[in-house]
Amino acid sequence: MSILFVDGDTPRSDSQAQFELKGWIDTAPFEDLCGIVIEETGQGRAVLSMPFVVKLAQGGGVAHGGALTTLADTAVAMAIKSLLPEGTIFATTELTTRFLAPVRKGAIRATAVVAFPLGRTLHGEATITDEDGREVARFTSVFRIARGQGYGE
Repeated sequence: MSILFVDGDTPRSDSQAQFELKGWIDTAPFEDLCGIVIEETGQGRAVLSMPFVVKLAQGGGVAHGGALTTLADTAVAMAIKSLLPEGTIFATTELTTRFLAPVRKGAIRATAVVAFPLGRTLHGEATITDEDGREVARFTSVFRIARGQGYGE
């Protein structure tokens, strides 16, 4: 969980440190807002979860697709962090979520896997399940490592 140095509703500024992560593999303020918890990471794999609370519902009362996508994207990012040296800069460049079933209640879990980078590119996948272990979505993504860090310039 990140440490905030200012109120969470303060406009973002680069002129001062407004938050910090407790470690390389940790949740950022947005992920904390969503209630995301890192359950395990290592060797290109990560398992994250979040509770389905009312603020994550869409108008029909089921979990919002953006919340599920956030969980999956973050799970892939943590799997990537388990492979890369601390401080490596990378970002999502493409993502696709295929929704299979609604989430109506309970905990939501994303299990992600990535392979070691090919040049500066990493491909990730995540399976999202509900509290009963039912697959509710499949997620695929492409991440890129920023230039100048020694990965296939």
